[in-house]
Amino acid sequence: MDKHNKAVIVGGVRSPFLKAFGDFTRMDTITLGRSVVSALLERYALDKNEVDSICWGGVILPSQTVNVGREIVLDLGMPAAESSTVTRACTSGLRAIVDAVCQVERGEAEVVIAGGSDSTSNAEVTLPPTFVHKAAPVVLSGRSGPLDYLELLKRLDGRDLMPRRPAIKERTTGELMGESAEKMGVRNAISRQAMDRFAVQSHQRAAAAWESGRFDDEVVPITTVDGRVVRRDNIVRGETSLDKMAKLKPAFKRDGGGVTAACLVMNAEKAKALGYKPLAAFRGWSFDAVDPSEQMLMGPAISMPKALMRAGMTYKDIDVVDIHEAFAAQVLSVLRMLGSEDFVRHNLGRWGIEKAVAAIDPQTINLHGGSIAIGHPFGATGARMVITMANELANNGKATAWLGICGAGGVSAGAVMEAV
Repeated sequence: MDKHNKAVIVGGVRSPFLKAFGDFTRMDTITLGRSVVSALLERYALDKNEVDSICWGGVILPSQTVNVGREIVLDLGMPAAESSTVTRACTSGLRAIVDAVCQVERGEAEVVIAGGSDSTSNAEVTLPPTFVHKAAPVVLSGRSGPLDYLELLKRLDGRDLMPRRPAIKERTTGELMGESAEKMGVRNAISRQAMDRFAVQSHQRAAAAWESGRFDDEVVPITTVDGRVVRRDNIVRGETSLDKMAKLKPAFKRDGGGVTAACLVMNAEKAKALGYKPLAAFRGWSFDAVDPSEQMLMGPAISMPKALMRAGMTYKDIDVVDIHEAFAAQVLSVLRMLGSEDFVRHNLGRWGIEKAVAAIDPQTINLHGGSIAIGHPFGATGARMVITMANELANNGKATAWLGICGAGGVSAGAVMEAV
């Protein structure tokens, strides 16, 4: 990297994270992305013509416009800005931000907006393949007439017309992510009480962050299509307790309905020239994958140590740890493996990592709650974590942050951030 091309995070904002089919139902992922990028430009008084590129992350992509990043720049009147969309399951937002960092440090861009968005409320509902197989020859043929369509109707039955419910199942294993987390909990001897304790911690810390004003500058209000203004997350349950949690039947948490987050990544010298004070920078990262038929969500236990190694650091150099909470069983399993000599030697030995990273107390991580409480919009989660950690480093005298994210398909990511 040219010393003049150091990439820094100048700031970032996110929308409130909401339950599916609520206030954001009529706002698709492009609309949400546009709203937050617009708010970011306004917050930092940045001329949109200064933006060289948008790197975006998403998982539930609209079939007709899969490059959400491009649609955002077009909607905002920035047609000359380069734009891309990356989809890498739950690590998509972090991958987009790292791509932005790479663009700046290779000298390809000076100002990049990176983030991600998803709307589970607007996931496309499809018809069975049998309907497509029967209908496609008729619909796609320019020679089809009324009689052909009448004949098609005769060949269709009720099963062909029954919409399919979207399901986040692994193509290779047929398992839901929650089912994989359940297996990890059993395999790693994570008790129900330990899971409940961690979930309560997440909710109470997120609630405390809101009450203290910690999220006030981070979350921007979003005006819905019918004029309502949404200002806060509506998934956090600060009043929950271990007793209440213990009474819940085992179930899989529903993800946020429609949310987005965006970071402003700049060349350090450009940021100085424009009058911005950077918050943080990336010291190292790693994107990896594990066999989904094994412990599908264990990847952070590999990516996080590799990111630490690439940053030239050890756990003793880290001030803050933030791990994506797909499920309590997953986070607690990852922490246990980070402290396991056998796991580290077997899975990280090829990279020269032979010793357990550290025995990490679950109470010391995710200082302001995590995805269990705040919600997990797939494409936006990585950006949310980066924004929160950048603000933590800049505002609370911390020097380093260590991030980890798991994802569908067994993918994972780890990153080390530093204050600047």
